[in-house]
Amino acid sequence: MRVLVGYATAQGSTRATAEQIGDRLRRHGLDVEVRDLDGGVSIGGADAVVLGSAVHGRRWLPGARAFVAANAPELAAVPLWLFSVGMGRALRRPFRVLLRAQADLVVAEFTDRLSFRDHRAFSGVVRDDDLSATGRLLLRLMCRGAGDHRDPGAVDEWADGIARVLTSLPRVRDRSAAAG
Repeated sequence: MRVLVGYATAQGSTRATAEQIGDRLRRHGLDVEVRDLDGGVSIGGADAVVLGSAVHGRRWLPGARAFVAANAPELAAVPLWLFSVGMGRALRRPFRVLLRAQADLVVAEFTDRLSFRDHRAFSGVVRDDDLSATGRLLLRLMCRGAGDHRDPGAVDEWADGIARVLTSLPRVRDRSAAAG
């Protein structure tokens, strides 16, 4: 089964998460292609798709949103999973409640166009250098600080769940022949 893992990244955390998902899916015997959504990616012959984006301003990056808009009919025809990468684990406890609400808001713009099996929010790397002065101030107020807040175990667990679903599905030999 061919799987496209597409991502849009700002600082590299989302790319690393996408690559980890791709590696994990390969361990289950799946044929995986990990691609940057800003690179003219097409769904091509993928039997399933996993899409992810960094979250800025409580939205996916423009490249990821444009990819979804341009490929919604094709995405509707395959099993689809979504993931977002943001500051989740970096947030101080009172602000983590906002993260749960944000996860729903991030993908709300897609729910009228896409049917996806799951959306998962992961944390990334937060660097002081990548932030404006205002961003650094907010980081100090709302977060535990800059650093690597990723949780590789959570990513692996989620990817393993996707692999269990995909390896139990019947194989699609030729999508164009099946449609005709």
